[in-house]
Amino acid sequence: MTDQYYQYHVFICLNEREDGAQCCSQFGANKIFDYMKQKIKQLNLRGKGLVRINRSGCFDRCESGPLLVIYPDAVWYQFIDESDIDEIVDSHILNKKVVKRLLV
Repeated sequence: MTDQYYQYHVFICLNEREDGAQCCSQFGANKIFDYMKQKIKQLNLRGKGLVRINRSGCFDRCESGPLLVIYPDAVWYQFIDESDIDEIVDSHILNKKVVKRLLV
């Protein structure tokens, strides 16, 4: 077994449903993806041994969206806006504390 490449690998659902059913993209997930990616970059947390922010397709939990999941912890979060992302970054990524109020 090899060492993990990233300390944290964050996947943000950016799925769009053609039939108009609820999906993460309807709740501004694309904007949040850009925001989180930029925040990680500004904090110099991007790269090998650090953090990777990735787009994801559907997590098949649309009723709980918008969602992101952080690996290797396998922690699922619901978010509303940039302040939720700030809290996830500050608490989970920087201080290794789960943000209980945003858990799914």
